Amino acid sequence: MYQVEIRHDGLNKYRLIKGNDRHVVEQKAAVQIKDWDERWEKQLAILEKKKEKEMIALEKEEKKEYAAQQTAEALETLKALDNVLIHTLDIDDKIDWDDLRDDSSFLEPYPIKPMPLHQPSQPLKKDFEPTFSFTDKIFSKNKEKKAQEAEQKFHTAMENWKSELERIKTAEAEALSQYEVLLSEWEKNKKEFELEQKETNDAVELQKQRYLNNDPLAIEEYCDMVLSNSEYPDLFPKEYDLEYISTTRTLLVEYNLPDIEAMPKLKEVKYIANRDEYNESYLTEAAVNKIYEKLLYDTTLRTIHELYEGDVSEALDAIVFNGWVNTLNKATGNYEKKCILSVQANKDAFLAINLEQVDPKICFKNLKGVGSSKLSSLTPIAPILNINREDTRFVDSYDVAASMNQETNLAAMDWQDFEHLIRELFEKEFNSSGGEVKITQASKDGGVDAVAFDPDPIRGGKIVIQAKRYTNVVGVSAVRDLYGTVLNEGATKGILVSTADYGPDAYSFANDKPITLLNGSNLLHLLEKHGHRAKIDLKEAKRILKQN
Repeated sequence: MYQVEIRHDGLNKYRLIKGNDRHVVEQKAAVQIKDWDERWEKQLAILEKKKEKEMIALEKEEKKEYAAQQTAEALETLKALDNVLIHTLDIDDKIDWDDLRDDSSFLEPYPIKPMPLHQPSQPLKKDFEPTFSFTDKIFSKNKEKKAQEAEQKFHTAMENWKSELERIKTAEAEALSQYEVLLSEWEKNKKEFELEQKETNDAVELQKQRYLNNDPLAIEEYCDMVLSNSEYPDLFPKEYDLEYISTTRTLLVEYNLPDIEAMPKLKEVKYIANRDEYNESYLTEAAVNKIYEKLLYDTTLRTIHELYEGDVSEALDAIVFNGWVNTLNKATGNYEKKCILSVQANKDAFLAINLEQVDPKICFKNLKGVGSSKLSSLTPIAPILNINREDTRFVDSYDVAASMNQETNLAAMDWQDFEHLIRELFEKEFNSSGGEVKITQASKDGGVDAVAFDPDPIRGGKIVIQAKRYTNVVGVSAVRDLYGTVLNEGATKGILVSTADYGPDAYSFANDKPITLLNGSNLLHLLEKHGHRAKIDLKEAKRILKQN
């Protein structure tokens, strides 16, 4: 899996985008950053506009206009919240794969080939012929001197001409050489641009085909793109987790809803001329609660609608939406994350609903949605379905390390004991950060021997671990198998642990992938780190295993 960490200091936003293809992840990150930048520019523009208006509004009429504009903006904000559901009905939520392609042109200008320099004319001897006077003809010495001087001028002119030709030739050669360097660099840059463009477009096409072939991970990523494209008012966190359950063709959506404290409350601004002051009026608590509850029901129905409308591969039979709010508990002073509504909507039943005409609360209840009678109370409820980290392959584990000593040969251990030892070591490694490690049913080969869940927001996620009690060098096939397992499990990383070492091809294959290879030396070091000693003697292990 590839992941990109992006943040926006102005909006105080952070997001970790994951996916199994670097280009698609980078494209999604670029779209998110662009969205944040546009929102930030909008906020800056609004603030700048308010400052300017406050400075300009010195006269009472201008201040009156400013109050009217503040009122209009407040009403526009409330209208946008009221139209959250209606807003999406005229929008096609299907992903246009062409929008993800890079069809831009290579913009670096083509180098200009240098033109030949001007060539000076060759001096002609006739142009240097001396002119003799009557006296020169009488006195031969004068005539001879003038002839020599003319000859010398011609000779000098010829030398200068030859030197100039050499200078021009050198300058032309240097210009041509520089041009060839620039041309070579241009061709190199163009080739790199086209290669990167092709890789991006091939990745988009691969992602498209994976989605159309109903690959579970690709379905999750596609649905993530659908929700990322959805435009909401700025108070929305726009944060969510998705899990596609292929066996039931169900998409589970864990959606972060806005806290009621983030709701706008300003209703009207008036300018009182005789007192030269602004009078602001606010919505009542009951009115805010009413708007907030409608907003949450609208958001729930809108999210389900967008996902079903975007479902071009017909991969979704049902959607479970869990709405969560991160809110301040005023009794403890701590923020708490609560699930306050949950609903499951089957596709056929939901598509039969006319969302333009429904009462969102009644519609939610008709879908057998679960939530308190007053959502504004933020009363927590049990979700209909949670994102599940359980796995039927998980089995009870047992500890091994305590029964070992420095004479224990790890390479000759019972293979089941070895797998449980690896689980035990990584459990100690991850426990400090609140993680957990579970072992799967013994298989003697391939597959997932253990699964770690690391809660760290940056490096964490699902990690698959395979244990290989080998006495020979581990080849590239084992690493390929692990990489396939990482992709199939939707994990962020894979760790291969072996008592032996790895071949060069294994290290080469793992080099640019989310895979860590731990050999026998690494394993002994990890064991010592957690207070245990053992040894790895491959020759002894071969003899023991051969006897058994």
